[in-house]
Amino acid sequence: MAVPGGLFAVYKPPGVVWSCVRDAVETAVLRELNAAPQRAPRQHVRFLPAPDGAAGLVAARVPVLADHPLVRGPRFRRLKIGAGHRLDAKASGVFVLGIGHGNKLLNDLYDCHLTKVYTVSGLFGKATNDFSDTGKLIEKTTFDHITREKLERIVAVIQGTNHKALLMYSNIDMKTQEAYELAVKGLIRPMGKSPPIITAIRCLQFTLPEFQLEIHCLHETQQYLRKLVHEIGLELKSSAVCTQVRRTRDGVFTLDDALLRSQWNLQSIQKAIRDCQLKVKTELEKTLGQQDKNLSHEMAVETAHAADSGGCAAGGTATSNLSSTVTQPHADSLMDSRRKEVNCSSLPPFP
Repeated sequence: MAVPGGLFAVYKPPGVVWSCVRDAVETAVLRELNAAPQRAPRQHVRFLPAPDGAAGLVAARVPVLADHPLVRGPRFRRLKIGAGHRLDAKASGVFVLGIGHGNKLLNDLYDCHLTKVYTVSGLFGKATNDFSDTGKLIEKTTFDHITREKLERIVAVIQGTNHKALLMYSNIDMKTQEAYELAVKGLIRPMGKSPPIITAIRCLQFTLPEFQLEIHCLHETQQYLRKLVHEIGLELKSSAVCTQVRRTRDGVFTLDDALLRSQWNLQSIQKAIRDCQLKVKTELEKTLGQQDKNLSHEMAVETAHAADSGGCAAGGTATSNLSSTVTQPHADSLMDSRRKEVNCSSLPPFP
């Protein structure tokens, strides 16, 4: 049986470390690969004593002991399964894994800087040391004055501030045609390292003291989202803790693509890889192709600038050479006139 290769997503439950999820998937796949029917042991010719005590030797075909399952051991001992954007132990949701050549695709997805979507739940009236509801309680506050309108006003301010940061770190002149085309395609995003940026945020539910937000972001961590909930509580003259962080989308992978714990088997993984293969290919071609186009444009501009600088330098050299050529005869004529003056002054005066 062939080893599958590609990208797929699983659903990581809360309270589990991401490495345990990856190891569990690897163990399940290895178990099925080694349980599949394998080729028969090789045969080789051996000369054995003749049966019934007869003299001489008899040629016979016997299996090679090196191919025996008890000698060879399992055929597959380890698979290289890479992890995409990771989730901490308290978070849950879509967790992308790569197997085989999918590990290279994971690096390409990192270079695309795709948006991730989270559903974040909070609780007003408490503050803890780690911004979660399971942390050490620091204080309790009132929250009766908080309304949905006030919460949405704070959310709008957060989105506006992060939108300015998005434009700043994207390194694109917003007055150009290129910026317009990227905005139409939804490709305006930082293509390098940047602080966490929230591209969109809205309130899904509000029932005091509980609330729920949908956050679209880049380069974030789950702890950053918990701290954001805490800061929202402070802006509303209260306090808040985060009760849940759930990733609902990671790039092209959604909750519908994520495999549940009961589906962590070879057949389901192969089907998930086939279903997501076209989406991954399309996104990589669109994003990385645009990056290559921008890089080529920048290189062309730099080359033209260097050529202009070289032309100016060459022009300056030619001008200086021309000046020296023109001024040299003038200097010679001055020297000749000086010699004439000297010769004339040495003549005897007229009587």
